[in-house]
Amino acid sequence: MELHSQTPPALFPAGVADGDTVVYGPDIADEGSLRLLGTVEGRRILELGVGSGRNSVALARQGAKVIAVDPDPDRLESARALAERHDVKVEFHQGDLADIAFVRADTVDTVLTVHALATVDDPDRVFRQVHRVLRTEAAMVMSVPHPAWDLIAPDSDDPMRVARSWFDASPRVTSGPDPITYPTTFGGVFGGLYRAGFRVEVVLEPEPESSGPRSRWWHDAMRMIPATLVLRVRKVGL
Repeated sequence: MELHSQTPPALFPAGVADGDTVVYGPDIADEGSLRLLGTVEGRRILELGVGSGRNSVALARQGAKVIAVDPDPDRLESARALAERHDVKVEFHQGDLADIAFVRADTVDTVLTVHALATVDDPDRVFRQVHRVLRTEAAMVMSVPHPAWDLIAPDSDDPMRVARSWFDASPRVTSGPDPITYPTTFGGVFGGLYRAGFRVEVVLEPEPESSGPRSRWWHDAMRMIPATLVLRVRKVGL
């Protein structure tokens, strides 16, 4: 079972126009700086979890053929409206992130998922499906809430206090766009990717931007503890 918000989430970064570039998390560098996707023009890209639709629209504006999946009808409605506003075509589908049987095997050039896997209680199932649809040696770029960030309670009177055990796998109730999230560990993420047939090639724990407007998710604790873990992994050839 997957649990998700009934309200489209706000944008991660402040001061960046919708559909300008791909973003990976609150108040960190975007694709313009990280350059994890490379050239996307003409490529078939699957996005799992659309948020406000900004990443799908940004990719479509750069010439990608975008398929976007999200379980939440409200998010999809907002994403469709954004695509219409920018006059780009995105193929939207409502469904759980692992329910991508409609995508044929070995036909996708890149998969992108930004913080959406935090809402999934069985990410290994998603990894297996992503492996099926990706072409051999194609990449998935993904971000998840950093496991260390899950240990603290940034909204509390003592935001740097360790409030949760690293080993506590119970769902978290959050103030973010998804009210229920599932924590993970480095071992959980890397183990699931390895079992699904991926090679990890980039691991980033970005510091927040040093200046500029802040998103609604900003906490001063982000200066001390990374809030987002960003990975690029590649489907291993047989």
